[in-house]
Amino acid sequence: MSTLTIRLANDQHERLKALASARGTSLNKHFEELSARALAEFDAETRFRPDRGSERRRLDVLDHLDRAHKG
Repeated sequence: MSTLTIRLANDQHERLKALASARGTSLNKHFEELSARALAEFDAETRFRPDRGSERRRLDVLDHLDRAHKG
């Protein structure tokens, strides 16, 4: 696992902490979830275009992402 340092405005940091708390999670876990969503969206845009690869392969990759997200 890696450590990442980011710079945020104080008010943005406080709002993100409040959001994570309202969802019953830590700020770290919240960022993990946000980054997983961003990566899934990127993968969908770049890897799963209908004109690339087989439908079965695209579904297998989506299943893998789903299992990773639940795990």
